[in-house]
Amino acid sequence: MANLGFVGLGVMGGQMVNRLLSQGHTVTGYNRTRSKAQWLIDQGMRWADSPRAVARAADFTFVMVTNSAAIAAVTDGADGVLAGLTKGKVLIDMSTISPVASRALAAKVREKDADMVDSPVSGSVVTLQQGKLSVMVGGRRETFERVRPLLEDIGPKVTHVGDNGLALAMKIAINLSLAVQMLAFSEGVLLAEKSGIARQTAVDVLTHSAVASPMIQYRGPFVLEQPPEAWFDVNMMQKDMLLAMELGRQLDVPLPTTAATNEFLTSARGMGWAKQDFAVVFDVLARMSGVAK
Repeated sequence: MANLGFVGLGVMGGQMVNRLLSQGHTVTGYNRTRSKAQWLIDQGMRWADSPRAVARAADFTFVMVTNSAAIAAVTDGADGVLAGLTKGKVLIDMSTISPVASRALAAKVREKDADMVDSPVSGSVVTLQQGKLSVMVGGRRETFERVRPLLEDIGPKVTHVGDNGLALAMKIAINLSLAVQMLAFSEGVLLAEKSGIARQTAVDVLTHSAVASPMIQYRGPFVLEQPPEAWFDVNMMQKDMLLAMELGRQLDVPLPTTAATNEFLTSARGMGWAKQDFAVVFDVLARMSGVAK
């Protein structure tokens, strides 16, 4: 059993800590809003008053926050994770940020004689709870071998994809595909519906057809009714789409369907749906098609 730290106890981070506690690990956690972490404290998670305190207490510190600005907020400064790292410790960053920013953070970590891997995940709260999450890791092979057993306690599929930053490139590639698939699915549903097929029937057929990826199977029904709490909202998805287009420019890879789908996410924000699950691109297209939700 390991001595772990976890910074960022949102929907996904909190569920990960829950799994780690269930495996018998000691976990010290920090979240900007303590009340959101109370359910984990009640299950035995130790509370720390700063990211620095988490890193001081743990041998392996996980971080899972929303973007590059949030990473800087919890890693830099007198109370940041970097200030709590010492020789031999490992930072496991599960946030989705740019590969360039991640490599820069890894360099700062190594100045502390510690090490870091980027370790984003593919899946939702449901796949995490079912124990089906896929985890990607970028970093030194020897560090990967140290953290692999811990990551396998979060999700069964753990893959070392290469050096620092490459797991993030893989995650960005996955997420652009999710958004594009969701828009294509929405087009299919609306074409069927305007042909005279009931929306619920169209969704049922499509989610059991050859186009039904795992994401379409669990998110497709959101075109009938949005979940009470977004699994992955428009703002978060658009952040990843912009990262994808930035990476595409750097690598000279055209991303035409990514660019088009990004415009639908912008439209969703303009319509006041920024905090809805990104499946709300269906509603954008429905409104454009003259179809009522």
